[in-house]
Amino acid sequence: MKKKLLTIILGVGVVLSSCQKNLLTPENQTQVADADGQPFSTAGRIQSQVLALYAQGLRGNSSGFLSGRYQIYNDVKAENWLNLSNNGFTAYNTWSQNVTPTTDEVINVWRQAYYAINSVNLFLEGMEATGKATLNNPVLAESYIGEAKFVRALSYYCLLQLYARPYTENNGTSPGLPLRLTGNSSYENFDMVRSTVAQVYNQILKDLNEAEMQVPLAYTTAADNTTRAHRNTIIALKTRVYLTMGRYADVITEANKMVGGTTFTAAAGSGPAGRVANALQSNIVNVFRAPYTTTESIFSMPFVAGTENPGTQNQLAYYFYQNASTQGAAEYYLNPTGVLADPNWKATDARKTGLLFTNASTGRVYITKYNQPSPYPDWAPVMRYAEVLLNLAEARARTQGIDAQAIALLNAVRGRSDASTVFTAANFADGTALINAILQERNIEFLGEGLRNIDLMRTQQTIPAKTSGNTVLVQAIAPSDPRYIWPISNNELLYNKLITNN
Repeated sequence: MKKKLLTIILGVGVVLSSCQKNLLTPENQTQVADADGQPFSTAGRIQSQVLALYAQGLRGNSSGFLSGRYQIYNDVKAENWLNLSNNGFTAYNTWSQNVTPTTDEVINVWRQAYYAINSVNLFLEGMEATGKATLNNPVLAESYIGEAKFVRALSYYCLLQLYARPYTENNGTSPGLPLRLTGNSSYENFDMVRSTVAQVYNQILKDLNEAEMQVPLAYTTAADNTTRAHRNTIIALKTRVYLTMGRYADVITEANKMVGGTTFTAAAGSGPAGRVANALQSNIVNVFRAPYTTTESIFSMPFVAGTENPGTQNQLAYYFYQNASTQGAAEYYLNPTGVLADPNWKATDARKTGLLFTNASTGRVYITKYNQPSPYPDWAPVMRYAEVLLNLAEARARTQGIDAQAIALLNAVRGRSDASTVFTAANFADGTALINAILQERNIEFLGEGLRNIDLMRTQQTIPAKTSGNTVLVQAIAPSDPRYIWPISNNELLYNKLITNN
């Protein structure tokens, strides 16, 4: 056990803190633990490990997991972006639908997600062995365990979206992932068959259901409420998971825990007192500007310019941003025939006037959601309250047809940025038309945030072709095409004799 626990410390030298000045680099509390091999011997060391699950697990600076790369892959895999660089290191193979088991992103996302999962497994084992006794605080111990389960659940969810067939295709009977729930700290026997997609989702939901009752209702700072798992964080992720599975009644049940009243906020009246009062910002631009800790920002990966920056070529602004001073590398620009071509996305919409930039000399359009100059330390959004509202809207439309609350939720998101558009039941011929409007609203609202390809896959839609004028740059990918999902990482294929490739 001691050997396994030491691996946590060796792998998590940077830890997360609620300190605004240095969010991920406070005084390193693991230095002594490295020397004496007792990572669970003090409360401070245990806390450092919990926080490192976010910093070195989910954020994954050097491997670029939720610090930006994962969001980028799920956006450029779909139709809304055109590539400028043909650079294999910056997702060109994902954009061109040409990945293999040895492609960098295929290997790196798999490695980083399983690193996060293994770190959780080791932490949970250590808590059972000695950590709970060290803390001598059952409430705090359960809180830390709940946070760890959230990290594991989110990591498995992210892996499923790239490496496995959609649950909605056949109720999850397709091959999923190796479901690793015990820790590894050395070269051991890694042989493990792939559990089904349904089995992996069941574990995700088990972790989240348990974590919901373990994590705090809220933290004492806005930074922690945005970067650590609290009650609403868990509920929000459950709405995403259930939506991806097509379990719409469950989406409604979960969303109703944090969507209340006619103003659709997670304030008093929509849940237990003391929970985070999540709500839409009046201006969407505020969500993407410092201090990044709005009530809409349910979960994000933080950075501090000058002291902790995203890894090179991992930054969201590096890929998507350009302004009049050509700040930003701008590896990708918006496809004129993608969501940008929607005639109902008005020029006066704040998501255009405040979050898009058109280069006058080239006519190319970029997003400015991420607008910090190099080294591009914008926080990477993972979940926003707007998503919970649209998750609920879609679930209601799919179960109730032309539903008044679904329309009101759609209006809440659209009206925040475009007050001139107000949908009514008369705008929709049937429930399908309302669903399509909600899906398109998601396409607009979460542009550059990594949800587009997930939405296409869970609804089993063809990934549209990428075109420039009349030239098809990347062919459409039908659900039956093997390229619809990524292959399994070559590293897993080499070291796991029981794994099968996609």
